[in-house]
Amino acid sequence: MKDVKVLGPGCKRCEATEQLVRSEAQKLGVEVTFEKVTDYAEIAKFGIVSTPGVVIDGKVVHAGGLPKAEDVAKWLEA
Repeated sequence: MKDVKVLGPGCKRCEATEQLVRSEAQKLGVEVTFEKVTDYAEIAKFGIVSTPGVVIDGKVVHAGGLPKAEDVAKWLEA
């Protein structure tokens, strides 16, 4: 099971990023737990200055803008 955190204030890009990760996880049959992190102090602890950010199993894999579906698949398979 993958632990996924989506970091951001709850903007449309953040919501789209969460949906993209959920969709790719479902396609791959990977179980994930989701946490939305909206507190700027918590986001800053990850070193993220541009949102949305994606953290998988404690590792920052993306920051700023929408990730590509193929990149999400690689992160989930790792």
